[in-house]
Amino acid sequence: MSRSSPPPPGVLDAFGLRGDPVPLPGGSGPVWRVGGVVLKPGTDPAHQRWLGEVLATVEQRGFRLAEVRPTPDGAWVVDGWGAQSVLAGVPAHEGPPDWSAVVAASRDLHRASRHLERPALLDARTDAWAVADRAAWGEADPAVPAVARPLVTLLRAVPAPPGPAQVVHGDLTRNVLVEAGMPPGVIDVSPYWRPASWAEGIVVADALAWHHAAPSLLDALGVPAQAVARGLLFRLFTSCLLHDADDPRLRAEVDGARRVAAVLGL
Repeated sequence: MSRSSPPPPGVLDAFGLRGDPVPLPGGSGPVWRVGGVVLKPGTDPAHQRWLGEVLATVEQRGFRLAEVRPTPDGAWVVDGWGAQSVLAGVPAHEGPPDWSAVVAASRDLHRASRHLERPALLDARTDAWAVADRAAWGEADPAVPAVARPLVTLLRAVPAPPGPAQVVHGDLTRNVLVEAGMPPGVIDVSPYWRPASWAEGIVVADALAWHHAAPSLLDALGVPAQAVARGLLFRLFTSCLLHDADDPRLRAEVDGARRVAAVLGL
């Protein structure tokens, strides 16, 4: 079955859901809403279990997390589908972007999760984002197309951002929801083991490269330049792994990264 297909009746029954699945826009892939629950295909069972058994234990002060929903018999994933509750709100990066809300949510989330142990599931990951993360921190050395090599070399020379490694959400840019009268909602948590400032650096790098943010955003949010550089390097490695050397999308990613590097004075 295609990942763009709706969840089959057997999956709905397993999670105790009734109603017609409705596709939701955005995200890294197709997700479907049934009532107050979101179903996502291609869910890793170890990741879903970690979200439901470990991350769910943190105190949600200053942010909201979606409740991870197991089946009545305790299964976290059914035929590749995982379930979470719907969080109220609209994406903070849309309309007039509220980057301060994204960074505030990052800081509150990472303050609450800094006591968590390193997730064992990180060692088993081999997707492009996991490899790019390791490459950005000198733990892997994937091939880099010629168009990106000068910028990769430049960014690798920037010192690492400050702070101890801890569990961080490495993809906050499009995954924070804002709703009047509520703390920001944090969705699609992608765990990494890095300094918390790095997660903020990714947000600033994305904002500058793709969301027309002003160069003053760096100082306005108080994010260390080293964190932005390391976040940018992560994004650049990811693009190199996802796109062929002659793919126009890679050229666009490199051009966006150059704009951020110029803001950083590199």
